[in-house]
Amino acid sequence: MKKSFSLIPLFSFFCCISNSQAQNALQKLEPVSYSQVKIDDRFWRSRISAVTNVSIPACIDQTEVRTPRIRNFEKVAAKKGEKHEGIYYDDSDVYKAVEAIAYSLSNHPDPALEKKADAWIDKIAAAQLPDGYLNTYYTLGDINKRWTDMDTHEDYCAGHLIEAAVAYYHTTGKRKLLDVAIRFANEIDSTFRLQNRHWVSGHEEIELALVKLYKTTGNSRYLDLADWYLQQRGHGYFDHQRVQDYCQNKLPVKEQTRITGHAVRAMYLYTGAADVAAAKNDSGYMGAMKQVWDDVVYRNMYITGGIGSSGRNEGFTADYDLPNEEAYCETCASVGMVFWNQRMNLLTGESKYMDVLEKSLYNAALDGLSFRGDRFFYGNPLSSAGGYERSEWFGTACCPANIARLIESLGNYIYAKSDNDIWVNLFVGSNTAIDLKNNTVQIALKTNYPWDGDIQLAVSPQKKSAFALHIRIPGWAENQPSPGDTYQFLEKSDRKWALTVNGKNAKYTVENGYAILNREWRKGDIILFRLPLEIRKVVAIDSIADDRNKIALQRGPLMYCFEHPDNGGKVENICIPDTLSFNSHFEDNNLGGIMILTGTAPVITVSENGLSVKTENKRISAIPYFSWANRGPGQMQVWMPRKISGVSITADVIR
Repeated sequence: MKKSFSLIPLFSFFCCISNSQAQNALQKLEPVSYSQVKIDDRFWRSRISAVTNVSIPACIDQTEVRTPRIRNFEKVAAKKGEKHEGIYYDDSDVYKAVEAIAYSLSNHPDPALEKKADAWIDKIAAAQLPDGYLNTYYTLGDINKRWTDMDTHEDYCAGHLIEAAVAYYHTTGKRKLLDVAIRFANEIDSTFRLQNRHWVSGHEEIELALVKLYKTTGNSRYLDLADWYLQQRGHGYFDHQRVQDYCQNKLPVKEQTRITGHAVRAMYLYTGAADVAAAKNDSGYMGAMKQVWDDVVYRNMYITGGIGSSGRNEGFTADYDLPNEEAYCETCASVGMVFWNQRMNLLTGESKYMDVLEKSLYNAALDGLSFRGDRFFYGNPLSSAGGYERSEWFGTACCPANIARLIESLGNYIYAKSDNDIWVNLFVGSNTAIDLKNNTVQIALKTNYPWDGDIQLAVSPQKKSAFALHIRIPGWAENQPSPGDTYQFLEKSDRKWALTVNGKNAKYTVENGYAILNREWRKGDIILFRLPLEIRKVVAIDSIADDRNKIALQRGPLMYCFEHPDNGGKVENICIPDTLSFNSHFEDNNLGGIMILTGTAPVITVSENGLSVKTENKRISAIPYFSWANRGPGQMQVWMPRKISGVSITADVIR
């Protein structure tokens, strides 16, 4: 999309703001924006295409035709006294869809899609009240009750409006939705902060959105409002005292040390706290976030990178309470894990946060989308007895547009920089131009990751110069499937990663999980980074009751599962001994193209006369976890028993 020339000086000013923030004492790195990254990657290209061509049209159809979400905005503008239809937070789904459209337009300019977004934006703008307030639930209901219930998601919806407005402005240069968001943010600020009126958002989101608005406009009013929202928590201001843990309101944010409550709300909260910490150079939030992160990753995260074990509160329970079949693992929570871990990486420069981001992205988040892009998961269990299926849509429809906007904005997470250094965080085939303090560097990354471990980087500075290139060494390549000791590889591997520059062994140092190449670079320098993609068996500590005496399979960043179509219709009767070896092969025409793991394992079966149970060695197959449930309902398991005695022998299993 083309921006008008009048925006160029303003855009340069915003870049200066961003650069100065990245160089403060607290934040170590600055992300390279999706708008500067062109993705050309075998693995992700098909998934981005599915979102562009199928998922976003599905979101449009559901939002505009099959549900009353757009109709509510039209009703407000019509002023005929019509009633609100749907749920009080439905406005947010409209905004998330617009944000996904914005990223899609950056990846694949489409005049018809842009015209559709502009039409929606016209309707949104027409529904805004003169004072800036915008929420169809209250405008079509009792407007006198606005800002009276902290848990009706007014500011959650406002946050998603702001995010959509910022994304659409940066993609198209059009200000209409941005101006709507600015007026609404001003109304919120005038209603609360300037009057010192206490308020706690029941569903966090606006905090991170306000920081985006601050970075886009340069107006510190929005940054201060974001900080004000954070400071309201933990002082007993929320009306519903019984749910203090549920919405992370029991303690002030800077005093929180453990994860509680609703998983999505928590992820948005800590992402916002990280953004405010970086923008304000406030280290007070960092101690809390590091301790909460440890609690999430070491004691409350599934091997897939999913979080939130309970459907009852859509979130966390007790440490190590990680059941597999009952796992909730909401798709939106995994999207939130990507957001939060990126911010933690930018603040610290430590690769362990990108390790978790990669795990969540490739497994728990990507699992939320079918390979065709037309079906979705809300929750993402690690085991199914056969009754779990993907859906076309949901009554509460946060997940489809959320996974769509994440995949379309993948370019945000591949590279980062400082004044003089470049970081490569994800191995996604792409091209970008990165502006350093005294140079511009073209980067071209080519790879068949995650199926293959060879990553080629062509580095072409505008002028030859010395700078450091930091390449993330994935934790799994260092014999650690996940940060901490919660999950371990059953056996250590002797295979090592390797790094060459222009065909020769490279001189590098290792710091914070990155291989650092500090040298004088010239146009056309070629780095080859080789990662050992092996099939590894993972075991969990005994504290996780559901995973005791079980094995999971991992290859590179991908977790694998056993699913019914590949294993005679059953998987609960399979045993994976510690000594069992697997082979891998790629199948182009299976589930959009996937790497399959195969082996011969003990399988419990019924004898021919039906009177006894016996064990037979049979060929078994495993597929990437993200690709399951694309071939109809049936059994699936990530964690498999290591011994025959661990197989649950029931009539249903062996028939």
